[in-house]
Amino acid sequence: MDLNLTEDQETIREVFAAFFDGETGPARAREAEPVGFDGAAWERLLETGAPGMGVPEAAGGGGASLADLVVVATEAGARIAPLPLVDHMVTARLLAGLAVSPDGHSACDDDVLAGSTIVGLAVRPATAGVARTVPTGAVAHRVVALDGDRLVIDRATGDPADRHLPNHGCLPLAHRDLTDAEVLAEGPDAVASFERAVDEWRTLTAATLVGMAREALVLGVDYVKEREQFGRPVGSFQAVQHLLADLPGLIDGAHLLTAKAAWAGDRASGGMTGTLDIDVNDVTDFPALAAMSLITAGEAAASATDRSLHVHGGYGFSEEYDIQLYYRRARALTFVLDDPARECRRLAGMFLGATGFLEPAG
Repeated sequence: MDLNLTEDQETIREVFAAFFDGETGPARAREAEPVGFDGAAWERLLETGAPGMGVPEAAGGGGASLADLVVVATEAGARIAPLPLVDHMVTARLLAGLAVSPDGHSACDDDVLAGSTIVGLAVRPATAGVARTVPTGAVAHRVVALDGDRLVIDRATGDPADRHLPNHGCLPLAHRDLTDAEVLAEGPDAVASFERAVDEWRTLTAATLVGMAREALVLGVDYVKEREQFGRPVGSFQAVQHLLADLPGLIDGAHLLTAKAAWAGDRASGGMTGTLDIDVNDVTDFPALAAMSLITAGEAAASATDRSLHVHGGYGFSEEYDIQLYYRRARALTFVLDDPARECRRLAGMFLGATGFLEPAG
């Protein structure tokens, strides 16, 4: 297993780092609040082919692997791009994997591949016919959700601002009523497809958080090198150095775990079964690694943004300083799926179930 970027992935990283640096960033994120969507930047993104790049070539997409998409999501996170890219890519892959209808219609049509129709995923099963707190529910034209054992798709109407749920991170969250939703598939296969998509969402969201953590550290280090107190840069004080010194290890660990989760996801797509053996520390199971990456990246992003904001002093809470954007966005994104503590308990259930102590948590 080689988790280093391939030559092609390094090219992908350079291209999208340049794109997000030029078309997004903290200033654009501020302008996109409170809904958290930059329509102009999304239109420019369509020119890159990013919305459909993760769909198999046989279905009309770019054929990019999950590992390739992790590279893109990391760069988007570093610039806190107010774009529904992760959710769209995951949902497009889900739709492309569903059977074509008898009339030859595919749920992943040309508009979805191009990104002119934005699709999103309700990452938790619906409750009483409502998909609650959908990550891109305010701006997605179509939302795919699991309602019982049915995979359904809801089409939006009305103004995104009217659907938007106000939140601290200014994410495009919204509830979506599934009363008139169209059934795409049902039964065990539909549930399995949904669970696979959510694990891909976990992995790409982890990559986004890694990017946020990485940039938060840069902001903190740059600030303490410039800010002076008592005639010296505050970064020369040992107490300040201690706050930042161990962050690279946390961030690199989250990055490597996310890369391993993507590697396992690509293996699973190819029909290979992973292992979950904690006795010999052999974990190649995609669902377990996806959960581990989200938890670890969330903790790394929380620590990095918190400490970077801390070394900014009172300025860190000021709207004119970028670190507060990263602080708010990282925390909000960490809780979109569930309380991280419950995600940890779910992961523990998977490990204990593999050892025979109990059945894996659902």
